[in-house]
Amino acid sequence: MYDVNEIRRDFPILSREVHGRPLVYLDNGASAQKPRVVIDAVTRFYENEYANVHRGLHYLSNQATDRYEAARASVARFLNAPGPEHIVLNSGTTLGINMVAYGWAAPRMGPGDEIVLTVAEHHANIVPWHFLRERQGVKLVWVEIEPDGSIDAEKVLAAITPRTRLVAVTQCSNVLGTMVDVKRITEGAHEKGVPVLVDGSQGAVHGPVDVQDIGCDFYPITGHKLYGPSGSGAIYIRPERMAEMQPFLGGGDMIEEVTRDHVSYAAPPLKFEAGTPGIAQAIGFGVALDYLMELGMDNVAAHEAKLVSYARERFKALNWLNIQGDAPGKAAIFSMTIEGGGHAHDISTILDQKGIAVRAGHHCAHPLMETLGVTATARASFGLYNTVEEVDKLVEGLEMAHRLLG
Repeated sequence: MYDVNEIRRDFPILSREVHGRPLVYLDNGASAQKPRVVIDAVTRFYENEYANVHRGLHYLSNQATDRYEAARASVARFLNAPGPEHIVLNSGTTLGINMVAYGWAAPRMGPGDEIVLTVAEHHANIVPWHFLRERQGVKLVWVEIEPDGSIDAEKVLAAITPRTRLVAVTQCSNVLGTMVDVKRITEGAHEKGVPVLVDGSQGAVHGPVDVQDIGCDFYPITGHKLYGPSGSGAIYIRPERMAEMQPFLGGGDMIEEVTRDHVSYAAPPLKFEAGTPGIAQAIGFGVALDYLMELGMDNVAAHEAKLVSYARERFKALNWLNIQGDAPGKAAIFSMTIEGGGHAHDISTILDQKGIAVRAGHHCAHPLMETLGVTATARASFGLYNTVEEVDKLVEGLEMAHRLLG
């Protein structure tokens, strides 16, 4: 049984007050809070277990290595990857996508080659491809959203041409909450011989992920959105793509041998993990994923679906509230504006005075903001510990903001 009140006790910060009011944390799309087991794991490592990994024969180094590699195995289980050797640990989705851009795409793309994107992408899945546009003449091909904020998989596939070298698409919009049929996109793209990168930074948060079922070539995730430490993350890479990739960063731990006129690289995935990694972050990340798998991502998805349904009903009564995007099956993310005045920052500031934390701005999604015809929105993004009572508090806060700003 999914007991949200019991789960909330696992997160120490949820018991605090802000401006004299109980914290209502609705900024999970930016970064989620951390359960006690993650906090304790990181603290324990620094207090009692710290050493560098992969490089020592002493007890602490071996223990740290075991903990670090256990985190890799947890990521593999969480994503249902064929094995941990398909997982590269890193600092998050941004580094993962840049790794693909520089290590895989750049060496095989030239002027006129194309990358298919949607306008719903986060800047992390846009800017690295702009680098290739600026420096190598690669063309970016954009697919628009539908009126309800959904993304038509067939339109993504129709954008593929003989010059397309990659499709890079989000699984879940961080602004609209739109869930994308990335399995269909992958199937169709592969039929045309085109690899697919699926940005899982938001998608992996809201329900179970099976990269083997999706079939994608690259799937990066971010630890701090998955209730793990900041500076943690990973990317799943299909073996044939991994074999094609060049190292993105060079240094210690990713080499087999270095001489004055030669270098040979370690076997993947270490080949792509240069330097001392974020050991504590990775360990905490693995513990966070273990925590999520114990809860069951199906259960998390069901709980969040109830919040979406309840919030939609409550928002219907607010005829002055504009919700951006209402695609079927959307995740628990609501980006909103108020008719008649009031910037998103004003809405956020008023909500903050009631202890309600939401995000305001363009959410690192400028092309989508332009498509929607807005400069900014206030975004309430729900997580596994949020409640219907917190939806009610959000509605009360929005009504107050409307009275002050409308």
